[in-house]
Amino acid sequence: MDRTEWLSEVTLRTAAESDLPALEWDGEYIHFRRLYRQVYESTIDGRAVIWIADLPYSGLIGQVFVQLTSGRRELADGVQRGYIYGFRVKPEFRRNGLGSRMLEKVEEDLRSRQFVWCTLNVSQDNPEAMEFYHRHGYTTVADEPGRWTYIDHLGNMREVHEPAFRMEKQIGR
Repeated sequence: MDRTEWLSEVTLRTAAESDLPALEWDGEYIHFRRLYRQVYESTIDGRAVIWIADLPYSGLIGQVFVQLTSGRRELADGVQRGYIYGFRVKPEFRRNGLGSRMLEKVEEDLRSRQFVWCTLNVSQDNPEAMEFYHRHGYTTVADEPGRWTYIDHLGNMREVHEPAFRMEKQIGR
């Protein structure tokens, strides 16, 4: 199947609880199991959205998380700013337009909720992602220390240090 054919078969939809195991990508992201559960639970009360790219016969091939509200109001304030994170496309499906399609879907959804800004953090050591966001109209507005913690699937506290750039794009008025 060529690029146009498989891309037209992809469905972008919000995640269901039954999709949670697939977010782990065959064990690669199992350490985020509890975090994924927490984000899913926040979708139920309208504080977040999980979008997935689903390809028939292949399953989940992309995912993106959107925080609608956060304690860090400069990222997501529940009114004007939504925060994009956990944006992944499986390697064999990259550079074919799927990421662009997913980003457009997220922005369209945020606009429909009357949000004005999309924000995100991109790792300072990921120039390809930075270029992707620049091509889609995002500008770098701040440095982020990239320090956060989570509890992994075994109950252990994990510390992450991934310096990043905060980027944003105006999507509405």
